Amino acid sequence: MNGGEFIRRVRKLGKATGTSVRFEARQGNGSNSRLYYGSKFTTVKDRKKEIRAGLLHAMLDQLGLTIEDIS
Repeated sequence: MNGGEFIRRVRKLGKATGTSVRFEARQGNGSNSRLYYGSKFTTVKDRKKEIRAGLLHAMLDQLGLTIEDIS
């Protein structure tokens, strides 16, 4: 899964659960951006590159989600 797909899946989950999801492309250095899920947030690296398993799980933990939530 790449960064763009991760953002789409979290947005879809937010819409289904009624949780606000906000994406700010200018927060962070370089191609980094912020994705807010309710009151929690995570930093999304380059939206075009693949997210490795360890980073994916860390990002989900920061948002309070599991891999099953976005599958």
